[in-house]
Amino acid sequence: MGVTSPAPSSSTVDRDRLARLLAAELDRFALAHPRSGKLHEQAKASLLDGVPMNWMSEWASPFPLFVDAASGAGFRCVDGHEYVDFCLGDTGAMAGHGPAPTMAAVERQMRRGITHMLPTEDAFFAGQELARRFGLPLWQFTLTATDANRFSIRLARAITGRSKILVHDECYHGSVDETLATLDRDGHVVATDLNIGPPVDPALTTRVVPFNDVAALDRALADGDVAAVLIEPALTNVGIVLPEPGYHAALRDLTRRTGTVLIIDETHTICAGPGGMTARDGLEPDMLVIGKTIGGGIPAGTYGMTNAIADRVRTALPPRADIGGIGGTLAGYALSLAAIRATLGEVLTDDAFSRMIPLAERWEAGVNDVIRSRSVAWHVTRLGARAEYHFAATPPRDGAEKVAADDPLLSRYLHLALINRGVLMTPFHNMALMSPATIDTDVDRHTAVFDEAVAALVD
Repeated sequence: MGVTSPAPSSSTVDRDRLARLLAAELDRFALAHPRSGKLHEQAKASLLDGVPMNWMSEWASPFPLFVDAASGAGFRCVDGHEYVDFCLGDTGAMAGHGPAPTMAAVERQMRRGITHMLPTEDAFFAGQELARRFGLPLWQFTLTATDANRFSIRLARAITGRSKILVHDECYHGSVDETLATLDRDGHVVATDLNIGPPVDPALTTRVVPFNDVAALDRALADGDVAAVLIEPALTNVGIVLPEPGYHAALRDLTRRTGTVLIIDETHTICAGPGGMTARDGLEPDMLVIGKTIGGGIPAGTYGMTNAIADRVRTALPPRADIGGIGGTLAGYALSLAAIRATLGEVLTDDAFSRMIPLAERWEAGVNDVIRSRSVAWHVTRLGARAEYHFAATPPRDGAEKVAADDPLLSRYLHLALINRGVLMTPFHNMALMSPATIDTDVDRHTAVFDEAVAALVD
């Protein structure tokens, strides 16, 4: 287990004042969004909790915003309010809402056929671009990163003959059953609180280690029954937790010595640069997974592999791989590949990242100025074009430390105060993501309203 951090510095916030401020923001939201409120109530007749996916009801607001239209780095709700969007569909819209090259490619392909279980020229170009960015030569396509992770795990088990996988505590790899596991206070593998209806006890399938703990990795891999280590190169969904110097090198050495397949999931960490942390930091995975961003909003996922892994996969696959848990009728379908080709080739380009990352640096500097001027013991962690503030004075070393520093009530107040002033952050944590359409004034707007919200809390 990781070392638990001291009580979060947010515990010094006046809780009565916080409660009053939150109540006022809840009232302000309800008054300003009558149309969203009415639609939410009407939707409860046919949608569970009044939303198309139940987590959409878990925003800071008393009911979710209903979107009228989105474009670039912003959107308008049905009540007519405009928002700067730093959530960007939790990375799904990292290319911006409706990027013109992607939309043009999708429209062309829709007129030429959406799906037909055969490859198109776009597939070749998409694979070629992924190989250029990430350094892995061979690729396969899915609809989601969850599918790509599941298929990669299955292939790793097939080629190694081993049953278990290893993940980091508080990781995020979509809804893959084996990854919805955590460590309890005694260091035992258990299902996470959010693991709904686990098919088996995760302790039977999964080993879990704290992030940045090389000794724990060594112990977990020592008996040689782990097929694959599936990792985010930096934790993101629990909050940004960066790797310590030497951690990835040690991980790569241990997986090689134990014959364990190393799978890197860059779905969120693509924010580090055009080739994610893999290219930026010279990582050497056996397999790599990415989804969401690459389709520009169209469902898309992919997984790549080295030639050595591909040779082993070809030997291990049955004649009909599609009935062995790998594939899906719409996996790699024409519309998705058209979107991937356009998004990678014309939107999330090297030049786009050269503009997005400085914007995240500007966001980080603005938040740090507020933290210093308002004398709150918080800090900012940034990963490329993504940044986040944490309610502790120092960065967390692992997922458990990050969870220990959380303050849900304080987060809700800040999120709602920002929404009420036209700024949307990623829900469930305090994270902002830049898109190619984001501009300086968007970042400065966040700084201003963040300062207003913190000032109300502490002055």
